[in-house]
Amino acid sequence: MSANASPRTMARAASARPTSLSAGTVTASPTSPASLTSPRSSVTIGALDPTYFTQVALGSFTTSVLPGAPERLEVTSGSRHVATLTKGARTVALTGPERTFTENKQPFIDDFQRTLPDQTLPVTDRKYWGTSPGGGSWSTLGPADTDFSVVPGSAVIALTTDYASRHATLRDDEITDVDVRAVAKFDKVPTGQACSFALSFGHQDTHNNYRARLSFLTTGAVELRAEKEVADTVTQLSTSTTLATGVAAGTNWTIRVRRETARIQVKAWRTDSAEPTAWAVDVTDSTFDKGRVGLRALANQGCTNLPVKLVVSRFQVDAATWQPPAVTHTTWVRVLSDPFDSTWTPAVEQVIRGWAGSPSPDVLTHAAAFLAGAPAVITAATPAMGKHIMGKAGYGYLDPQGYRYEGADFHEYMNLGWTFPDGTYTGPSSKQVGNLDCSGYTRMVYGYHMGVPLAAGEDTSRTLLPRKSRHMVDYAPGARIAQTDGIKPPAAQQLQPGDLLLFNADSGDDTETVTVDHVGIYLGVDTAGKRRFLSSRKTGNGPTMSDLGGASLLDGAGTYARKLHTVHRL
Repeated sequence: MSANASPRTMARAASARPTSLSAGTVTASPTSPASLTSPRSSVTIGALDPTYFTQVALGSFTTSVLPGAPERLEVTSGSRHVATLTKGARTVALTGPERTFTENKQPFIDDFQRTLPDQTLPVTDRKYWGTSPGGGSWSTLGPADTDFSVVPGSAVIALTTDYASRHATLRDDEITDVDVRAVAKFDKVPTGQACSFALSFGHQDTHNNYRARLSFLTTGAVELRAEKEVADTVTQLSTSTTLATGVAAGTNWTIRVRRETARIQVKAWRTDSAEPTAWAVDVTDSTFDKGRVGLRALANQGCTNLPVKLVVSRFQVDAATWQPPAVTHTTWVRVLSDPFDSTWTPAVEQVIRGWAGSPSPDVLTHAAAFLAGAPAVITAATPAMGKHIMGKAGYGYLDPQGYRYEGADFHEYMNLGWTFPDGTYTGPSSKQVGNLDCSGYTRMVYGYHMGVPLAAGEDTSRTLLPRKSRHMVDYAPGARIAQTDGIKPPAAQQLQPGDLLLFNADSGDDTETVTVDHVGIYLGVDTAGKRRFLSSRKTGNGPTMSDLGGASLLDGAGTYARKLHTVHRL
């Protein structure tokens, strides 16, 4: 198997019918408010009827050198911009059909297969519930950090004192509609007073939230109620319902909440029994339109057999929405077979004419083909025959503390060994199948799908795309667009979709280092006027253009906006 192969597995002829290149189900109006049935991600193009192709029929070309560095050549036809080529780079930005990129929240399950806190770390660095696979990192808050822990298969909240709420919430404040459930049990039947655990949603903070609460009484009875807390004042959204009596300690219960706009539905049941068909609670309330999801546990004042432990075995989001970020523009990014040497030739013109106005998949379409909800694509072409070459990607497998390992390159996603141009062979990794770390994602898009030559490792020749982002910053082929002055991020005035963005922000999304260690692909300006990019991230578990674990933006005060180091054009 050779890296010299340049599979163009997604190329399609332009069609006169409405065209959609989807990383999920395509919506007619991708910028409209999301719902639980919205696609997870999509790339949508408007109708391309025969009149479109008449409009893009091109006459003679005019070329002109644009001001600024690096040297760029603009190609026009009459008053129409056709393409921009950059000296030393293979990527070309062309004007094509308008399209919109969106990404919504992905479902996830946290079954707590990790051990926390890590006692080898200083107390100030310890994480108590860690990071949920694909759902973000957990925030734990209570009288003592040590009330929270995780052992493989269970997250624990120890109620060591009465009359003090303990909260565990996922750090994602933008969830609007949601279908979420949790499975948990108490290790004791309480004495003196009841204990309860609740599934929180629309959570603003510990004083303002919705919750569906199960109370475990001293008699062994279990009661369900829905409530909201506003500025510490609790209002019942439903009357209390007794679900069971004589419940023994260690009995798992499931709470499920489905919230769509102002409608709130709740049910709960013994986990070892069938889920009820009917909702026990069905009410309307619009106090909080978005917020976190999580859990809250409490021993009522007067509970006498503390500590009582809440043992959570599963936290599951089956569907959820943000107001998804959307990027709409007419830029298509394609890749020449060789770097542009600044000479406009008949051969280059022929290539540009073949691309002009075409809706066949480009760099950005391929990049979106690994977002949440993207369908799996299996190729019949060698060298990856029978392998998945596209489809929703994760970031990496988990270590014992639940953090994701780096190291998933493009060929490991496909479960494929690969021979690089220097003869180096790298075998497949059974643990990394379906995963792409940040540089692996970039290499999958630009290397495997678009044909940019790939290096096995560092490679200083500047003709091959290196394996790691810290080497890409120095040795990637192409043209340097902008770089930090060592104090502030570059203004990147010549930035265009498809450019590589190299950051010195740790790829774990939550700490910063002094070296370049993260790479993304610039997507364009979103509906809020902010510059948004795609990258594969640990917290979001894979490629994303969204903001879980840090905003995917070059504007504002977020880590990536502050820590952009280099902009590079392949």
